[in-house]
Amino acid sequence: MNRKNIIIIGAAGRDFHNFNTYYRNNESYNVVAFTATQIPDIDGRKYPSELAGELYPEGIHIYSQDQLPELIKELQVDECVFAYSDIGYEDLMGVSAIVNAAGANFTLLGPKGTMLKSNKPVISVCAVRTGTGKSQTSRKIIETLLEHDLKVIAVRHPMPYGDLNAQRVQRFATVEDLKKHNCTIEEMEEYEPHVARGNIVYAGVDYADILAAAENDPDGCDVILWDGGNNDFSFFQPDLAVTVLDPHRPGHELKYYPGEVCLRTTDVAIINKVDSATEEAVQIVENNIKFANPSSTIIKAESTITVDHPEYIVGKRVLVVEDGPTLTHGEMKLGAGTVAAERLGAKEIIDPRPFAVGTLTETLNKYQHIGNVLPAMGYGEQQLKDLEETINNSDCDAVIIGTPIDLTRIISINKPSTRVHYDLDEIGDSNLSNILKDFIQEHKLVR
Repeated sequence: MNRKNIIIIGAAGRDFHNFNTYYRNNESYNVVAFTATQIPDIDGRKYPSELAGELYPEGIHIYSQDQLPELIKELQVDECVFAYSDIGYEDLMGVSAIVNAAGANFTLLGPKGTMLKSNKPVISVCAVRTGTGKSQTSRKIIETLLEHDLKVIAVRHPMPYGDLNAQRVQRFATVEDLKKHNCTIEEMEEYEPHVARGNIVYAGVDYADILAAAENDPDGCDVILWDGGNNDFSFFQPDLAVTVLDPHRPGHELKYYPGEVCLRTTDVAIINKVDSATEEAVQIVENNIKFANPSSTIIKAESTITVDHPEYIVGKRVLVVEDGPTLTHGEMKLGAGTVAAERLGAKEIIDPRPFAVGTLTETLNKYQHIGNVLPAMGYGEQQLKDLEETINNSDCDAVIIGTPIDLTRIISINKPSTRVHYDLDEIGDSNLSNILKDFIQEHKLVR
């Protein structure tokens, strides 16, 4: 039987999951390569044979997406499968045009072929864009379930940027586990808020093994919460789907892949950040929800901000450091740190560009839309050094840390700094508490 030659176009996440669930043991296909983009330095590796299975004793090479046209021809590729998220439709179809022009078919796999079924009730938290407020929504859901004495295991969308074999199944129960697994800043930003509250988080590469481990966690498991990444749809079949939308980017919910898939398949649509967005923008998002998924329950919420040391901001010249992915491929110009600076009357938010070094200079040059904020890029040791040097070079009175983690734990900052925290506060009659009460009763989870 002739096997179809496949390239999976990815970014170290959805691509590996699609392979594991759809292609790994499928003798109709021959995956000849992965390509990688979005995340620095994740190409040039191999998907190892131990993960790839018996059909791939040599493993599978991972190339840069820039090489896609040449790879299609050299490897006689029949079909390219697109497998990453947070991409506008124009850019998505641009990749399709490159693939078609090189002679191959262009494919998108959907939930039916890639979702895993759990033997525990699953709540998924997804979004229409990076940086909408998934993490604070996940925390709110977990805290509500804990009030009912339920044991919740969070499973995070993959971020396997290192040794793929070592990252097959990762369990994070303490902050020390973050160091043990050599986590990047992006990973720590997602895991630390959970473990700091005593929640257990799983992540890694092989989500069938991860799901089995989560279901049988030694501390017990009543509910699995899928904590989504970028704007990808869930790897697990949800019993309750929650999707978060951002009125700071009105209209994006119908313009980005696969965020619109999340919106169209959700049970609950949360319009976050209504306290810092215009009424017009909130209305646009609400109208688009009703257009795409009229049966969903709409919740409006504020992203409430608290600051550890407001005195470091009032009347001061400040450098604002925000979540990296939210600013870069999330296309935001600001974040919680900027909102805090404006509300507390900072004298000036300084431009970080004159002080940027190394990889931070490259990032700021590449993403021209970023305002006077510094993205907390830290995918490797060099980026961490560049981040530290850039912050310490900056001519400012204080540093506002708008990231979900305490940067002072991993880099040394030579000037006063304060963290900004943000939580989800619902407004109006529709709220997660009532929805979760119904979920608990439906799945007979009352203790």
